[in-house]
Order: sequence, then structure tokens, then C-alpha cells
Amino acid sequence: MIELLHARRSIRKYQSKPIASDKIEILKETLLRSPSSRNINPWEFIFVADRQLLAKLSEAKEHGSEFLKDAALGVIICADETKSDVWIEDCSIAAILVQLVAQSLGLGSCWIQIRNRKYNSGETSEQYIQQLMGIPEYIRIECIIAFGYPAEKKRGIPANQLNHAKIRLNSWT
Repeated sequence: MIELLHARRSIRKYQSKPIASDKIEILKETLLRSPSSRNINPWEFIFVADRQLLAKLSEAKEHGSEFLKDAALGVIICADETKSDVWIEDCSIAAILVQLVAQSLGLGSCWIQIRNRKYNSGETSEQYIQQLMGIPEYIRIECIIAFGYPAEKKRGIPANQLNHAKIRLNSWT
């Protein structure tokens, strides 16, 4: 697992080839096996492979989502906020697990923050996607994860470049 973390980077450039269906099935299983608080499983996942729909989703934010149009797959990670007060955490856990599994399958991925982001001055990214995808208001959207075969190579960050000052032992000071 640590080797996956050594190598994983956010990939925003993808080859124009579809992801094999067996790999997509593994991504689906990963999401469904993601842990959640009290095993409530408030999350829901929408897999999007349609190129036109990916292009529309890539416009969901004022900036930072445009690369989704070139991905082979986008997964909208959302949850029923009426089922759990920690739906954000549950969705976040699922999102990182599926990115690590994608890395193990030779796929690149990148998180696209949706919650608390703007589509334009009068509409949130979440509202834009809810309307586009027919998602009810009580289903909240945390993020979209873009997936594809990488068309860029990024080296992992060496351990000696990590900010070890972020780690404390037994107290803040």
C-alpha cells in the first residue's frame, strides 16, 4: 500500500482510450466496500463514460474541472445527507480508496472538489450537476473523480521532501 502512496499523483492528462470493463468493475466494488460511519453507507456513485456528458461535467466549476472532458471516466461521489451527519467524511473515504485502487490498476485519477464550489455567480457547482444529472436536492455532491490512462508522467514526492513538521508526538508543542 505504501508503494501506491509513493507513486500516486493527481493526473489531469489522459490517453484517449477507454478503461477496460473489468477495471471499471473493480472500481465499483472498491466504492461499495468503502467503510462508512456506523455502516450507514449514505454514499451513492454515478459512473459517467459518455464523452458529451463528461464535457458538460467539466464545466461544473469556474476553474479546476476542465480536464474531466478528456478523461475516460468520471465518478460522481454523492450521498443522502438525511441518512448521516458525516456523509462528507464517508464520501471522502470512498474517494481516496478508489483513487488508490485505480493507481494499482495503472490508471491515473484526480479529485474535483464540488461541494462549496461555484458554477457561476448565481449557481453552485452542486446545483449545476444536480440539474444536469437529475439528482434530487437531498443528495449532496462531494466530488467527481476523473479516471483514465495517464498521458503524463509525474514522479512521486521523495520522503525527504515531505513536511515532517506536520507530525507531532503526544501534544501540539
